[in-house]
Amino acid sequence: MPTDPGPEETPESTGSIKDLILEQEEAASLIKNRSLLEPNEIVDEERIVGRDSQLTDITQHLRVAISNERPPNLFLYGPSGTGKSLIINAVCSNILELCESRDIRFGVVQMNCQNVGTLGSAVYELSRKVANDVGATVEVPEHGIPNKKKWRELYRLINEHYDTVVFILDELDMLVGRRDMEEPAFSRLLYQLSRAGSTDEITAQVSVTAITNDTKMMENVGSRALSSFTPEDVHFSDYDANQLREILWAREDAFHEGALSNDVIPLAAAFAAQTNGDARKAIDLMRTAGSIAEKANADQVREEHIREAQDKVEKNRVLEVTRGISTQKKLCLFATAAVARETGGAAKSPLGYRVYQYLTGTLDADQYHQETYVNKMKELTTYSLVETERKSQGPHSGSYLEFTFGENPNTIIETLREDSRLKDVHVDELRTVVRAQINQ
Repeated sequence: MPTDPGPEETPESTGSIKDLILEQEEAASLIKNRSLLEPNEIVDEERIVGRDSQLTDITQHLRVAISNERPPNLFLYGPSGTGKSLIINAVCSNILELCESRDIRFGVVQMNCQNVGTLGSAVYELSRKVANDVGATVEVPEHGIPNKKKWRELYRLINEHYDTVVFILDELDMLVGRRDMEEPAFSRLLYQLSRAGSTDEITAQVSVTAITNDTKMMENVGSRALSSFTPEDVHFSDYDANQLREILWAREDAFHEGALSNDVIPLAAAFAAQTNGDARKAIDLMRTAGSIAEKANADQVREEHIREAQDKVEKNRVLEVTRGISTQKKLCLFATAAVARETGGAAKSPLGYRVYQYLTGTLDADQYHQETYVNKMKELTTYSLVETERKSQGPHSGSYLEFTFGENPNTIIETLREDSRLKDVHVDELRTVVRAQINQ
């Protein structure tokens, strides 16, 4: 009687997956410390480059916490990737250590506001972060209760566990909240947090640091919040190519010795300098190029790996930004990028709007007035994807907005075309329409 041969041996059952993992580990011989290639990694202070004045200012403002005094509120603003989060986190990390040595209960609670949504969600998320920091439990539900009860829970947690707490609200301008409210959610959040110390509900000392890429955010803060927040402003300007090179040289030991060809860091810095001097992009380029080189079993990271990484990083960034925006914003962005691609990088708002009209007509989509188109494009500036500048057409011809892009317009168009609605746009016909509008 034939015996059962048992399950057929496969590469998986012989352990070859483990062998494959070990082989890949051995092949990954270029990157030594991947954490140094994470843009948000809190690095040693000797690796912080080009931000001496901002570091001095923030340290001066926050140092009073080590004497158990309340630090002032701060407003950190400037383009994406210019060191705002890096510096505030580095300073707070050191203050935390000094306070621990003096038995001062100092807390740092950081929240990125990009995907929070509403004021109620923000308050609950802050309570959750405080509870995680101190090993406590949030005692109210996330949904189904008024915001007032969420605020009381946040105050309870703060009072029981902190002498002083610094709330770091990153990308605060993205916390817009419900459109039917007269005051944006970020303004109401600032008001409640900054006035907390002057009420009977809280005994701990509260300081708020607002971080934004939008230099005009404070113009949308309500009068009550402006009166109670009154921050110290710290501006972060673009890094230049020399500073970006220094930043990358300071992280060179993320790679094994000899793993980088001489032209890699200057090229990565040059690419990043073209995108608002974004240090995050420079670091991301190095990480991506290293991974590409390792996958190709190269013995060094070379220029071609940086160039390939540039294309990949640009597309990933556009994908990240456009994934969560509305179809109407995508149409506005697509039309404007189509104009910028033909003009060499800039698009006048009247031209962009006419191409937007063509797109909405072709796709049978809702079409809005030019003012709405312009407003939607201005909203996209908060993502550091597009910049606006008002230009004059002459003394008797009025003015217009000019849009310029931080990324290659062609990359934006190719990425947006992955949306099923925009796949129906005929590329050659679009180019013909854009060129006709430009030549009018």
